[in-house]
Amino acid sequence: MIIVDVDPGVCGLSSKIKVHSNDMQHATVEIESSCPDIQAMAEELVELDGYSEAFNKVGSSPVYELARKHCKHAACPVPMAIVKGVEAAIGAALPKDVSVKIVKVD
Repeated sequence: MIIVDVDPGVCGLSSKIKVHSNDMQHATVEIESSCPDIQAMAEELVELDGYSEAFNKVGSSPVYELARKHCKHAACPVPMAIVKGVEAAIGAALPKDVSVKIVKVD
C-alpha cells in the first residue's frame, strides 16, 4: 500500500490518499479529506487502471476528469498526488516525495 499525505497550502484542507494494487496494474484508491470537493471526487474514484493514469497526458486521465468535475481550484495538488500514488502502487515509479516551494521576493 502507498500512502500520500497532501498539505495543499493556504486552504489547509489536507488529504490522505491510500492506494492499493494487487496486480501491479489496477489500483484501488481511498481518500480521506477535509475538502468537500475532494470528498465528492473520492466517492466516484474507486478503482483505476494504473497505466491509464501514469502514462496519459496531463489532464487526460480519469483522475483529472473527476477533478474537473468536482474541484473548484485549478492549482489543487491533490489530483497530481493521486496519480503519483497510483504510479508508485503499480510499480511505475518509486515512492519518492514531491515538493513545491513558493517564495515571494520583493
